[in-house]
Amino acid sequence: MTPSPKPSFIALGCEGSANKLGIGIIQHTPDRTTILSNLRHTFVSPPGTGFLPKDTAAHHRAHFVRLARSALAAAGCTPADISCICFTQGPGMGAPLTSVAVGARTLSLLWDVPLVGVNHCVGHIEMGRHITGAQDPVVLYVSGGNSQVIAYAEKRYRIFGETLDIAVGNCLDRFARTLGISNDPAPGYNIEQMAKRGRPDRLLHLPYTVKGMDCSFSGILASADALAAQIKAAGDEADFTAEDLCFSLQETVFAMLVEITERAMAHVGSSQVLIVGGVGCNERLQDMMGEMARQRGGSVYATDERFCIDNGIMIAQAGLLAYKEGFRTPLEESVCTQRFRTDEVYVEWRD
Repeated sequence: MTPSPKPSFIALGCEGSANKLGIGIIQHTPDRTTILSNLRHTFVSPPGTGFLPKDTAAHHRAHFVRLARSALAAAGCTPADISCICFTQGPGMGAPLTSVAVGARTLSLLWDVPLVGVNHCVGHIEMGRHITGAQDPVVLYVSGGNSQVIAYAEKRYRIFGETLDIAVGNCLDRFARTLGISNDPAPGYNIEQMAKRGRPDRLLHLPYTVKGMDCSFSGILASADALAAQIKAAGDEADFTAEDLCFSLQETVFAMLVEITERAMAHVGSSQVLIVGGVGCNERLQDMMGEMARQRGGSVYATDERFCIDNGIMIAQAGLLAYKEGFRTPLEESVCTQRFRTDEVYVEWRD
């Protein structure tokens, strides 16, 4: 008697909550998870500007079909191979989210394949857990639109602390606009490179706002903007440079994040930290978090830009985990929400 073939599931994931359009394809078998393709196209706005929702949505609409075709070709798949279409349902920017959701619905109807709506943050966490092998870490989720400290308990990712106003990535992005530096490949990345040239002996005083487990970044941004204006007014006579200011901004906001993460580790008794989200690519943040974790006898886990920056494969991963537990998103419930909380998701696939 010929043994029955082992079950294999393949998911196509669509991400477009901000300025990155990502489409990825992942395969799960009983003994392996394989990334078949992971493509991304970024909308880059001119220096000194941010990305507006309508322009970002137009970018996603313009590139969705080409990117989906390329992802299938790179994976060596046909539509008949796809088990489910996963898409970011929130949180994020309304117009870009909706543009990608329309594309995902279209593929679902064309291919007669179920839809699976995915929480953007849960996608980051599940991809980070898979890539790094972190078992039960405290998660620091830091991106342009979100800043949260998270730990898993009783089938949900619980939020222990978060930003009270703007996200840390938004703080860095807006300061990049103040300095008029390039948005290519990303404003936060360019601030990181400038900060490497900053002088530690010129560490500038900036507001340090931690309230319990929460942070506030609007005050530090306003102070950094004021100091940038001083540099512009003083010219060559300024006592500090834009690089010094980038260094000081990074050191201060990252120290705030390390503090609340350490407090969460102590509370839940964890020795592992997993950093996810676009800001998680920052090497200085990883170094500071690693030093704190080592002092506690623990370790820090992070991924490179393929997985920490918004991408389609993280949506495919989280969506496929839910799909295998029986989760589906009916077409009439596939609307997007800009305020989809991390702790609203029932994590059926974890013990």
